[in-house]
Amino acid sequence: MTEYRIDELARQAGTTVRNVRAYQDRGLLDPPRRQGRVGLYSEDHLVRLRVIADLLTRGYTLSSIGDLMAAWQRGSNVGELLGLEEVVTAPWMDESSSSVSREQLAELFGAAIDDTDLSVAVELGLLTEDGNGYRVRSMRLLEIGAELVRVGIPLRAVFVHEHQLRERMEEVASSFVELVATQILDPAGDDLAGVTPTGLATVIQRLRPIAAQAVDVELAWAMERRVEDELQRRLGRLMGAASAKTEAS
Repeated sequence: MTEYRIDELARQAGTTVRNVRAYQDRGLLDPPRRQGRVGLYSEDHLVRLRVIADLLTRGYTLSSIGDLMAAWQRGSNVGELLGLEEVVTAPWMDESSSSVSREQLAELFGAAIDDTDLSVAVELGLLTEDGNGYRVRSMRLLEIGAELVRVGIPLRAVFVHEHQLRERMEEVASSFVELVATQILDPAGDDLAGVTPTGLATVIQRLRPIAAQAVDVELAWAMERRVEDELQRRLGRLMGAASAKTEAS
């Protein structure tokens, strides 16, 4: 079994002796085996240091890392906990952001985009200022807005619709998350007995396509109903107006 002096351990882990001692003082790292006055660290210590470094790069604090280490000591699999964290924080879209210039935006929307339009788009999170241009979080959503403008809907009305749609989608998302929380987590009690990180990660992964498909189907049904109702009402008025013109002539 390979053992390391503290300086060798720090070098293998890509950290410093000072950090090794600090982690040990905070209880994140077990004390070394003593051989006389020399402390000897094992491969387990090296693995632990690499896990700590990985967690720090992910944005964890030393305090939260301590909680994870405690879970590890109680027998929980830290790999499973990290896997759950990756699933929870992973983006739900398979679309990366894009860069656009003001000129490209004007070309896309077929008209000059004024400062007020850009400010509203930034406020909605559709655009983010990036040097002389903008980062677009979702090009697909931007193109949807441009298509609505092309069919004759004013850009300001498109912005209002996007704001309303986002609020409603927040409600839909909340209902799916609440469903998991009330039906899976709450019955398990405060200690979440029987709920494992791997099991919860699987539920969340399966929730992604389920939620998207449910929203797609329900939206299709709702659009059918609304389009039919609105067109019938307006076509009735149109036909009535045409009939009145015919009678008048």
